[in-house]
Amino acid sequence: MSSGDGADEAEDPGLSGVLEVIEGYLLGEPPSLTRMEVAERAGVPLEVAEQLWRLLGFPHPADDAVAFTPADVDALVQTSALMKLGILSPDSQAALVRTWGRSFARLAEWETTLLADVATSGPDPEARLTELAAEVLPRVESLQTYIWKRHLASAASRMYAVASAGSAAVPLAVCFVDIVGYTSRSKSLEEAELVAWLEQFENAATGLVVDHGGRIIKTIGDEVLFVADDPAAAAEIALLMAERGQDPDDTFPAVRAGLAYGEVVNRLGDVFGPVVNIAARLTSVARPGSVLVDAGAYEALSGHSPADDRDEARESDPGSSAYRFRRMRRTSVKGYSRLQSWVLRRSS
Repeated sequence: MSSGDGADEAEDPGLSGVLEVIEGYLLGEPPSLTRMEVAERAGVPLEVAEQLWRLLGFPHPADDAVAFTPADVDALVQTSALMKLGILSPDSQAALVRTWGRSFARLAEWETTLLADVATSGPDPEARLTELAAEVLPRVESLQTYIWKRHLASAASRMYAVASAGSAAVPLAVCFVDIVGYTSRSKSLEEAELVAWLEQFENAATGLVVDHGGRIIKTIGDEVLFVADDPAAAAEIALLMAERGQDPDDTFPAVRAGLAYGEVVNRLGDVFGPVVNIAARLTSVARPGSVLVDAGAYEALSGHSPADDRDEARESDPGSSAYRFRRMRRTSVKGYSRLQSWVLRRSS
């Protein structure tokens, strides 16, 4: 789907040529249809087509704007078929399509920025961008399809386990890791420096999570949310991040973490439920360099019931556990008037 606005191209013939190359590859041919013609050829009511495009985040062209190609017709036909098969039910349609739109919009913005940065580093940016578009885009498309299939296979295995259990919720360790002093640090950095700093943090955090069997759910600026099937794996990841943040010779920033364990609902690549909320609340009250765990994580990691550890602010006997736990005083946070937590440390 094209933007339908040719003002910039008319002012810059060079840019127009670059966009023609990109659109030619991505859309297959120049736009030749209006939105009403697309809906008519697909046999889909115009209001349904417009709703889907809106959820996907596409621009809204005028009625007479020639901004579509036969590829848009095929997309509507395929979407209609999924709806008839019941894959896109009325309940899930909006959420799924919206997730597609947001995910691919962010990916597209990042990829075009990357191409532009590479192109502008040379003497002839327009020629270089045209060359890159022709050489890079087919490879990017192939890699994206491969990555999607690998993640789909992994997600299918997890969903099979959920279906076998007969429940929409599964036991997961959920952890938030937050950069300490992000606001003050961000004020002292130039925009490019801030982006590089955050990317370095995200890359290092992602590596630690994946290497220890966890999965990144999302990164939110200065915060990472990850999950793990094994609470011990999640504890190891959180402790490693906290330890790296405390090392003056490591560029990894100082962090604090909140870890909770229990039944979690997976939906559209995100996680929901009280366990997620508790992990977030623990992160907000954790001290720099520390990892706080909830009752579920405490029991899973220590092998003891929280009811056996009644004394406030005392060090628990690690026993055979690889960890030590310091029970904290109950804390009032949003949604939880007396949230119990333990500081997690290694036993050695």
